[in-house]
Amino acid sequence: MLWFAMSATFGREMKAKEFLENNNVRCFVPLRYQLVKGRSKDKVRKLVPAVSNLVFVNATRDSIKILKTKLPYLQYHTRPEGGKNIPVTVPSAQMEQFIAACNTYNEKMTFVRPDEIKLSEGTRIRIVGGAFDGIEGTFIRIDKGKQKHVVINVDRIAAIVLAKVNDGYIQVLDNNNVSI
Repeated sequence: MLWFAMSATFGREMKAKEFLENNNVRCFVPLRYQLVKGRSKDKVRKLVPAVSNLVFVNATRDSIKILKTKLPYLQYHTRPEGGKNIPVTVPSAQMEQFIAACNTYNEKMTFVRPDEIKLSEGTRIRIVGGAFDGIEGTFIRIDKGKQKHVVINVDRIAAIVLAKVNDGYIQVLDNNNVSI
């Protein structure tokens, strides 16, 4: 079983999620709260996909092939390797951390693409205490500001910027690049 990063084109991630769950396939769509217009034109708070078209599917390669025949709009996220496009898979431990962080539905989380942040400059850390206890990520400063944030990254697919983190809640895992 692998976690495949997939795209449900044209905003059909929730439709794909429902189909997969009804067929006993473990999947995950990162969600966040957003104010949207309701039927009475008043804004209501609703859970919506946090990353457009993104669905993670936990399955074997063979079962993905069968699923794709039933859901033609479900496509692999790929990465180039050796002149070919290889489906992106996410290590289970990294996926479980991503799911745990997303399932807090913390309104101060910001979802970003990995190219929007410079992870190579950060220090690997673990959050100690609070809602994100045990979550590991990369320590960064956003927009060259003084506020400290933690990024939980799913390689080449998406990342979450967690709420501002105080120094007392950070355990440094990589001492090579400490600048707290």
